Amino acid sequence: MKIIGLVGSPHGPKGSTARLTRLVLEGAESRGAQTETVYLTGKNVLLCKACDTCHKKGKCPQDDEFEKIKDKILNADGVVIASPNYIFNVSAQMKAFMDRCCGVIHCLSFEGKYGASVVTSGGGDEKAVADYLNYFLIVTGIKPVGSVWATMGNITGETYPEDIRKAAFDLGEKLVLSWKDKVKDSDVEKRIDNFKERMRSLMLWRKQEWPYEYRYWKDHRGLE
Repeated sequence: MKIIGLVGSPHGPKGSTARLTRLVLEGAESRGAQTETVYLTGKNVLLCKACDTCHKKGKCPQDDEFEKIKDKILNADGVVIASPNYIFNVSAQMKAFMDRCCGVIHCLSFEGKYGASVVTSGGGDEKAVADYLNYFLIVTGIKPVGSVWATMGNITGETYPEDIRKAAFDLGEKLVLSWKDKVKDSDVEKRIDNFKERMRSLMLWRKQEWPYEYRYWKDHRGLE
């Protein structure tokens, strides 16, 4: 199994979010997964310009690393998506990536993969951000298996407490085992199916304006 860790923190590999993500990936590696971590710096994935080119042609015209990162995910089996909690939401770096995935979302292009979310904060309220990240996974077609978070204001030093370390490691193991066993969660499956129907209607409505996505749906999902 190949897993991409996607860390949307301006602190990069030295930050709390990256360190917690590494624990998840270590759990996945213990079950035989190969992992790679991508850091969203704010420069390698630029802001969406709402030009509609991804809908029309299938690729973004901007000269950055977004398409390369997208291809890494397309060629992987799982994704661990991670962000600090900035004012009750994901970081600007992560949001830029999510916005650039509008074409991926229209086509649910990451369908069949499994994922998990990681969140850190200074003072709490991580669950809502983790839920948001997991919903983003769902609307790209990825099946989330859970999340882990840490409130840094409650932690002394740079070493996570054993309970958080274990939760992160276990989440990584669960991600691999869920993929191996093709585990299905009825709620996740329902949410993916509901969103897929929403996108199917959108494709029929915008088929003239968005020829690439309409063709994708015809070729991959039997849209008439």
